[in-house]
Amino acid sequence: MTTFLITWLATVPQLAVPYALAALGLILSERAGVLNLTAEGLMLVGALASVAILLTLKVDPLIAMAGGMLAAAVVSVLFSFLVIVLRVNQVIAGLVIVFFCQGLTSLLGNLFGWTSKAFSGLMPLSLGILADIPVLGPIVFRQDVIVYLMIPILIGVSYLLRKTRFGLRLRAVGENPEAADAMGVSVSMTRFLAVTAGSSLVGLAGAYIAVANVKVWIDDMTSGRGWIAIALVIFARWNPWQAAAGALLFGSIQAIIPKLAAAGVVLPQYLLMTAPYLATLGVMIWVSIRHLNRPSDEPGALGQPYVREERR
Repeated sequence: MTTFLITWLATVPQLAVPYALAALGLILSERAGVLNLTAEGLMLVGALASVAILLTLKVDPLIAMAGGMLAAAVVSVLFSFLVIVLRVNQVIAGLVIVFFCQGLTSLLGNLFGWTSKAFSGLMPLSLGILADIPVLGPIVFRQDVIVYLMIPILIGVSYLLRKTRFGLRLRAVGENPEAADAMGVSVSMTRFLAVTAGSSLVGLAGAYIAVANVKVWIDDMTSGRGWIAIALVIFARWNPWQAAAGALLFGSIQAIIPKLAAAGVVLPQYLLMTAPYLATLGVMIWVSIRHLNRPSDEPGALGQPYVREERR
């Protein structure tokens, strides 16, 4: 039983990282008032780009993951153009980008032969004697560099939103773009920067899945994690720290499924496959009931286009 718990807990951080990164990226976008449903597609773009760079250029996995971030940020420019400049409905634009990314990554992956090619990818750090500490060693000191970087990334996003001038402007644009505009803040530019920065984190989430978790490219390999990240943002009430806690919850659920199977626990296969989504549904219902009679934490202008000429 002890071995089961240790191996399970040691796996949780690696599976929680993609949820946390994607959720943080979405929070940046949505705090600026842009409803971003592109996570599933951008994660696929980040995953394919990182695999392509790793297989063709034979570079360090971290450099390949940085390329995945850049690729997702580039694709997000199209989404920003649609919703900020052309004022396309943000729900429709987000879904279109997801379908576009799914088709594009599948086409490129098969066209260039990147599908199902295994590689070594990102390996856990070697921390010497610390990794040999009973119980704590496997859980804390046998993780990869991105797991450890999650702490400064989380602190950085939280600090950016709450303690910096740009974060104040970003939240003002998301709450009341008319008032922000009257104070001299460029609503369009702030939203564009927020979407681009947030999308790069979403792309990193996809790159991490490919380079650190799966270590191979497969069509639609994100398997709905982007949609779960969107639900996670709502669960977290657009709060980075609560999003991190939710990511650990979903990571724990995802990690325990193969461990139960390995331990000989017989459960219906399709029940195991739907477990993360059942958990998502349960969390959404719980959050809705809990906040039924409370003021909404949702950014006031979320999903609403803004045109300066229409300001009263």
